[in-house]
Amino acid sequence: MALIVHKYGGTSLADLDRINAVADRVKAAFDAGDEIAVVVSAMAGTTDQLVSWVRAAAPLHDAREYDTVAAAGEQITAGLLALALQHRGVTARSWLGWQIPIHTDGGHGRARIEGIETDELLRRIGRREVPVVAGFQGLGPLGRITTLGRGGTDTSAVALAAALGADRCDIFTDVEGVFTADPRVVAAARKLTKITYEEMLELASLGAKVLQIRAVEMAMKHQVPLQVASSFADTPGTFVVDEDDIVEQERVSGIAYSRDEAKITVMGVADRPGVAASIFGPLADGNVNVDMIVQNISADGTTDLTFTVTEADLDRSIAILEETRSAVAYDRLVADQGVVKVSVIGVGMRSHAGVAQTMFAALAEKGINIQVISTSEIKISVLVSEDYTELAVRSLHAAYGLDDHEP
Repeated sequence: MALIVHKYGGTSLADLDRINAVADRVKAAFDAGDEIAVVVSAMAGTTDQLVSWVRAAAPLHDAREYDTVAAAGEQITAGLLALALQHRGVTARSWLGWQIPIHTDGGHGRARIEGIETDELLRRIGRREVPVVAGFQGLGPLGRITTLGRGGTDTSAVALAAALGADRCDIFTDVEGVFTADPRVVAAARKLTKITYEEMLELASLGAKVLQIRAVEMAMKHQVPLQVASSFADTPGTFVVDEDDIVEQERVSGIAYSRDEAKITVMGVADRPGVAASIFGPLADGNVNVDMIVQNISADGTTDLTFTVTEADLDRSIAILEETRSAVAYDRLVADQGVVKVSVIGVGMRSHAGVAQTMFAALAEKGINIQVISTSEIKISVLVSEDYTELAVRSLHAAYGLDDHEP
């Protein structure tokens, strides 16, 4: 008998038919002898509707009341799923974040979990009851409802699994697992049986939407085994595990891409100590996250600095840089939104040479120009023209032999 936390996303709970299907899945696991706790998201589209009402009621809204409204979607699905389980003869009850409670800090709209009181949940689980927990929410230090930010139900589920000492946390969604590339772009993409926490973190941060980054970080910190599986199929998913649990590492485990990129080049900057700080300091103060950076030094004593930000931060970044022009003394700014970041990820890079060369050669063969490069121990990312997104991803998938494996 194992204690397993199930998490179901919005598409898995989109309507009453889907909620009933989830109840059947939970009952099957429960009848097989496992101890089960369930964490649920709101029905697909519900949170967007709630947020739109908040913004319509008060464009400059109170974040505390925003959380009160935004947390309501999970309350509905928790209650409905508990009812569906009861109808099937399973003892179940719904739990809201404040009832457990799940303690968070006071960062409304983006709260972080600080602790979970599990004594009562464990007592109920021990007497064969299924708790159905509303994800995405907690209790702030002043007794107000808080929410964890979009995708926060993944974090709720992993945090609950860690607090309960669960044997595994199963994340049920609308995909069958983690693939070597986006199957919509690469027809030969295959589902991975296992992937390491580190690789999953890189994939999540580089455009893969399968898991929320904070959830993977928490699972890695507390060594909670994860499984990403489909709620629409009865097939094993992808297990996210420690590196030691994978016997032989591939050079590259996956190819990811992100279209949410914009490139800024600050041209004609004096090549002197402190100039980078004078550019990136104000951006940091403005809460702009800078990603890839490259510097080109000219013979005339000036330098060009190129870096990337998210598309959402582009206008704000340009405004900040224009305000600092007199201090930085640059010639001009050039912005480009027509770029995409393509990345190869794999812990096997640590023990295999030539990974970067394979990437550069594959892109060169297809006539794809690399604009910016950044690397880490298990990742290489390049910035290319967005026109070449699909070609770049498919070419790299083939170049690393990922097409050659049977699904």
